[in-house]
Amino acid sequence: MGGREVHAMEAGPTGDGQRDGQGSRRRREIVAAVQRLLGEWGSSERLTMRAVAKEVGISAPSIYLHFQDKTELVWAALEDRYGELAAQMSAATLAGGDADPRDRVRAQAHAYCRFALGSPGHYRLMFEVHQPATDPSRIGAHPARHISAGLRAGLRSCAEGGFGLSLPVEQAAQTLWAGLHGMVSLHHSLYRDESSEDLVLQLADGLVDSLVAVAGDVSFLTGSGPETEASRRIRALRSTPGPDGPQP
Repeated sequence: MGGREVHAMEAGPTGDGQRDGQGSRRRREIVAAVQRLLGEWGSSERLTMRAVAKEVGISAPSIYLHFQDKTELVWAALEDRYGELAAQMSAATLAGGDADPRDRVRAQAHAYCRFALGSPGHYRLMFEVHQPATDPSRIGAHPARHISAGLRAGLRSCAEGGFGLSLPVEQAAQTLWAGLHGMVSLHHSLYRDESSEDLVLQLADGLVDSLVAVAGDVSFLTGSGPETEASRRIRALRSTPGPDGPQP
């Protein structure tokens, strides 16, 4: 009998409340172990089920009771980090109150940059190291979906509020995200000086301005304008099923 079957039998019935509680605790212990190892190694390349099991003090096959593979394991370990960034971006949007949609997108962009500059170690693990390769059909479940969804919502509000977009919403959101990431990655690699934060935020403003026109500027396309090949591909990726269903 294989290791997975043995541990499945040891786990007991899933309807047992005590077993469920033990399972939740074990899952948290595994996630915490992965977070420690990722923080220590700065990469997922050395991460194996055996290494995680050793860190937790359990057998490697028992991890499969909680996670189907390394990809799911790493994503679960980083879920809180992505959630923290998404929450800060959302809070920045809400803090804008009655500000126009364009300014709320600026606030989102500033929150993204400040998170990256203030928590460089976390940011590198989230976006600057190789994560396990996975089938494209699973990418909709990646915890970074919360970041892209927030940017799309902000840009969609701009389009609905009469602010022209230079690209379709999907492509504009991906372009904004890529631009912000590029700026903070350059900062991490070249500058490493907190005094450059103002410059990063100014560059973020310029990026938003290049994507979102002032109200009434008809020289930009509207968010409902013709799709591009890039926007269609992004939409197709978003349509893959995730834990929250298709992404908005």
